[in-house]
Amino acid sequence: MKQTKLKSLLGCVAALAMSSSVALAADDELTINVVASMSGAFAQFGEEAEKGARLAIETAGTAGGMKLKLNLIDTESNAGKAARKVKSKLGEEGPGLYLGSTLSSTALAVGAEIHSAGGFYINGSGADEITGKKCNASMFRWSAPTYGAVNASLRPVLDAHPEIKSAYTVTPQYVFGEAMLSNTKAVLEERGLTLAGNSYHSLKDKEFSGIIAQAQAANPDLLVLLNFSSQAAASIQQAINFGLKDRMKILLVWSSGLDTMQSLGAEVSEGIYFGAQYWHEEEAPANLELVKLTKDKLGEAPTYPMAHYYQMTKLIIDAANELGTGDPAKIKAHISGKSYEGITGTESVSAENNQVEKNFYLLLGKAEGDKADEYDFADVVAKAKYFQSAADTGCKLN
Repeated sequence: MKQTKLKSLLGCVAALAMSSSVALAADDELTINVVASMSGAFAQFGEEAEKGARLAIETAGTAGGMKLKLNLIDTESNAGKAARKVKSKLGEEGPGLYLGSTLSSTALAVGAEIHSAGGFYINGSGADEITGKKCNASMFRWSAPTYGAVNASLRPVLDAHPEIKSAYTVTPQYVFGEAMLSNTKAVLEERGLTLAGNSYHSLKDKEFSGIIAQAQAANPDLLVLLNFSSQAAASIQQAINFGLKDRMKILLVWSSGLDTMQSLGAEVSEGIYFGAQYWHEEEAPANLELVKLTKDKLGEAPTYPMAHYYQMTKLIIDAANELGTGDPAKIKAHISGKSYEGITGTESVSAENNQVEKNFYLLLGKAEGDKADEYDFADVVAKAKYFQSAADTGCKLN
């Protein structure tokens, strides 16, 4: 009997020792959960994004005295699957630090789960609702919303070309696309211009000849592409095949910047306007540092997905260093209202709606012969900050 009790006691001591060891390991390690589309329709974007987050983590090594660890969560380019995976992770480990998403629907679904668990989340998706009516105190956004992207790209194109009297839009039929279209309509209406037509497409579409044929038949002065990533590149390629570049101006509102132009090539990109959240030729000190880092470590210039995942990760790392902790509640409080020197220049986090207020770029593709180097695909025509207040967006942080 005594021997049985002794064995039981020793077992309890061993279990306590093991749990203490696990707790100590957890205290010495800070996990940053990276949410990215590593498979599915936007896998190329996710692969570039993961490189940026990993670069920030490996460069820093530690944060707040803790060893940094990257945990990658593949959204499979599907909001429902992403939310289930994040919810499972939260259930296993409790509140944590999360960043990233490709689709706005993913960001909204993931953001709701993380908020319920008391975690921290920053993403780069576009739908206005993220820092608008569906905002929450746990969810931050680095990229300019669709309102900012449309206004910062469409307005300067219209200013440069007063001959434009009509536009045709190509829109992905999901939350991001609807927000892009709504904001585009508002600018056109304000300018007294005609929307000659709009074509919707699904997230699964890969062939756009029918849609471009409809745009050609409408004969607008401006073709406004409101889609993204590989679908945007495919739309532009079809527009070139139909000869639309010689007949009208073309604007891709939300490009991946360098990534998009590299996939198209200079011959296609020349003369096309590209809206961009980031451009590698920005001369802000933090960006010069990033460009040097990517060229030294990866042998390439940073693309938008790589750069913004790097910046979001670095924002978390810097906060943990400044606080000496990775506690999500403290990270949230610290970042809210913060101004810092980021990769687009001075970036400020609104305490009203957790939106990072930063520059958005309008680029004009240049000819192959005008390129200064292999990455010099465009000139910056304009950069601006367009953001709405929380009262205008309907955001009430809770």
